[in-house]
Amino acid sequence: MKTNMIMFGAAALVMLSGCEKAEAPAPADTTTTEVPVETAMPETPAADDPATAPHRFASWAGKWTGVEGMYATITTAEPGKYKLEMQSDLDTKGTYDGSDSEHGIKFKRGAEELSLTRASGDETGLKYLAGKKECLKVKDGEGYCRD
Repeated sequence: MKTNMIMFGAAALVMLSGCEKAEAPAPADTTTTEVPVETAMPETPAADDPATAPHRFASWAGKWTGVEGMYATITTAEPGKYKLEMQSDLDTKGTYDGSDSEHGIKFKRGAEELSLTRASGDETGLKYLAGKKECLKVKDGEGYCRD
């Protein structure tokens, strides 16, 4: 029995000394990997839903007011396309198909190729719109602003 106790004590001492020499595990890597913005997968809306499809000038959707009852109402259609309802002068009211272009929404009215572009009220050339900040211009003398 005395021998068993000595052996037990020696075994316990060996085990305890072995624990002291054991190295602590390496700390877990806490760094995060960021995905660069240009390689991140963008959330892509369903292409078959015009309301959520990508439009370069989607923020322009809604009604814009010109002078003397003139207006332009922009609604998004299929990806990159728009419907423009416009009263552009006293005699010209119509609906036009528009599409994304480099600086605005291009459309055809009669034989003219036109484009709605961002402008200030002063840039429209219309006294009534002077001083307004959020406007769209078709050409000199034709512009629409948000109130």
